[in-house]
Amino acid sequence: MTVSFTYGQNFEGKVVYKNNYKSKIPNVTNEQFSAMMGTTQEYFIKGGNYRSSGNGTLFQWQLYSNKDNKLYSKMSSSQSVLWNDGSVNADEVIKAEINKGVANILGHPCDELILTCKSGVQKYYYSSKLKVDPKLFEKHKFGNWNEVTSRTSALPLKMIIDSPQFTVESSAIEIVPMKLEDKFFELPADSKLEKSPY
Repeated sequence: MTVSFTYGQNFEGKVVYKNNYKSKIPNVTNEQFSAMMGTTQEYFIKGGNYRSSGNGTLFQWQLYSNKDNKLYSKMSSSQSVLWNDGSVNADEVIKAEINKGVANILGHPCDELILTCKSGVQKYYYSSKLKVDPKLFEKHKFGNWNEVTSRTSALPLKMIIDSPQFTVESSAIEIVPMKLEDKFFELPADSKLEKSPY
């Protein structure tokens, strides 16, 4: 699939990722994590807002609102939409390093960002063609996202995230530049909100 990008502009559109989970918990299999969290994820971004949805039985969708710096998550196990304050991060980056030209994903040469964190090692593979404005995410500390965007100014095309429960590898299988309406990034009108316990 050939995609043309306009240089200098931030990417607006959809990236589809394929996810692979490796469990670190003895009584939960790789397949169980994959079924719960989803093997595919559709990620949409416009400016400082993004939303993603997957085909998992537990994880349904996630939405980041730049204006209130909150990350909203909908799980099938709860009627409420759970929210996290984007300025709060339980994790911590201990070391960051960048390796140039280590991968080619969907025809895009990618650099690698390795973050050694309190929670484990996180690797991001990115191309400067999928630009994001790091200033729009500087308050998004949750999940180390401000660390990623400030160092790459780009959307990752592949991520390998290590956590105490599992390692997940997400690889882009499709990139679709498209115009998105602002209302696409609004919460459903009937949303019942609840602060996330995590």
